[in-house]
Amino acid sequence: MALCLKQVFAKDKTFRPRKRFEPGTQRFELYKKAQASLKSGLDLRSVVRLPPGENIDDWIAVHVVDFFNRINLIYGTMAERCSETSCPVMAGGPRYEYRWQDERQYRRPAKLPAPRYMALLMDWIEGLINDEDVFPTRVGVPFPKNFQQVCTKILTRLFRVFVHVYIHHFDSILSMGAEAHVNTCYKHFYYFIREFSLVDQRELEPLREMTERICH
Repeated sequence: MALCLKQVFAKDKTFRPRKRFEPGTQRFELYKKAQASLKSGLDLRSVVRLPPGENIDDWIAVHVVDFFNRINLIYGTMAERCSETSCPVMAGGPRYEYRWQDERQYRRPAKLPAPRYMALLMDWIEGLINDEDVFPTRVGVPFPKNFQQVCTKILTRLFRVFVHVYIHHFDSILSMGAEAHVNTCYKHFYYFIREFSLVDQRELEPLREMTERICH
């Protein structure tokens, strides 16, 4: 029998502290609206559409932060089963390998164990979403001109977490009774990035067959 979600995704398993929205802000109201739609049982394709009259950058920002929290939590539940021994390379099966590059320590693409890649990824995203110049929270402060490009990079890299988890740790998902929940998170993420063309189609190839099966 599947465990309840509180057991499956225990708070102490979170890979990183959850990023929260400040009550009373427009972003918080949009987040509540998005969560209410999710809980209402509406079709996920409908849930991701931009509500009438809302700003697209605000809508994308809310979802990027929410997906960061959710994917962070999913990986956190199986982080202890993803070691440098079991996953010496950040990969998605034998055909896909992901290398890490940033503006600090790894200026050239580096081949890293999956846990190290994940830690760097979550640190990098957390830094961006806490940066007021990238994700402004003050009323009247505009988003940077390259905001959607930044979000594309974040979401592309978060997709790679799904790739690794599904291909290398699906047995862990099954053993925790979490398949339905992870699938729902994935479908929500997939419909969102397709609705706003935020991730290149080529990046989605590793999970194409599974996506065709569950996102029909």
